[in-house]
Amino acid sequence: MVIEKKKKFPKRWLALIVALLFVHFFQLPYYYSEPGDAKVLAAVIDVKDGYEDQDDGSFMLTTIKMGKANLFFYIWSQFSEFRELYPEEQIRYQGESEADYQHRQLMLMSSSQETAAIVAYEHAGKEVDYDYFGVLVTQLIEGMPASEVLEPGDHIVAVDGERVLKVEEFFEAIEGKGAEDEVVLTISREEETLEVTVGFAPFPKEMGVDAERVGLGISYPVTDREVTFHPDVTVDTSEIGGPSAGLMFSLEIYNQLLKEDITKGYQIAGTGTIDDEGRVGRIGGAKQKVVAANNAGADYFFVPNEQGNPDSNYQEALATAKKLNIDMEIIPVDTFEDAIAFLESLPQKSS
Repeated sequence: MVIEKKKKFPKRWLALIVALLFVHFFQLPYYYSEPGDAKVLAAVIDVKDGYEDQDDGSFMLTTIKMGKANLFFYIWSQFSEFRELYPEEQIRYQGESEADYQHRQLMLMSSSQETAAIVAYEHAGKEVDYDYFGVLVTQLIEGMPASEVLEPGDHIVAVDGERVLKVEEFFEAIEGKGAEDEVVLTISREEETLEVTVGFAPFPKEMGVDAERVGLGISYPVTDREVTFHPDVTVDTSEIGGPSAGLMFSLEIYNQLLKEDITKGYQIAGTGTIDDEGRVGRIGGAKQKVVAANNAGADYFFVPNEQGNPDSNYQEALATAKKLNIDMEIIPVDTFEDAIAFLESLPQKSS
């Protein structure tokens, strides 16, 4: 009787498996990004009794894919112009966990949706009701003055006795303050009203802020309000985060409020934040979003012009389109009205 010996698993294969697992799971102190896709907004936005069903064209938001970099993505990014690496401290705040970062991005997206709806409804002459609760403290920068006296969830309702209910009012109240200054903040915490004195200090070096600039140390305060739209509007973007789709949200909502189709039958992608006044602001990943929009077959791409700044998102997007030799036209916008004026200038697309 012959007993065969079991073959041993070759050590070289074991070493290869260990190496591959290391490359995949070992995360570096970087974030990696690449072009994402373009999502048709009519599929995620619904204005009650709106007019989206009759549109031939579409508005699309553009995304980038971002996550923690492993060794594979780190190396791959070195060989691709449209894949970027960002040091961890440029993306997350000091002491901020990955879960906290993702939560912040989703909050920014939610705020962006609300602001976009306000712009669209007001331009369409529709009714919007507001109930303000103050400036919500979402996150604090560790080691800065505000972290000593404020808590996430606090509502700032006054600065030095002057009422503030919007973020813009809050920024105006503390503008021009120096490291030697202090302000008295009136805050609402749960069911209690408190007054706290807060000083100003330089931001941590890893945040990359100008060394001469000082602040209280409140990260992304938001205007906390309840807004009611007539007719109602719902937006479902699931796990997409950040504020950069504001402009495109506003255009899709506006289009659903109107009987006529302002897309004129074209596929229109874009990017850009938006504020209550309809001003369009800078975003990250402009060149990657150009790639995403072009891959989706967009005819036009709206992008922040930043008042003609030579380093604007528009210039970045324009250079990318030229380098890729694509037909999609890059359209610079500073305001919601700029985008509407361009759309009104378009002829109806022939079938």
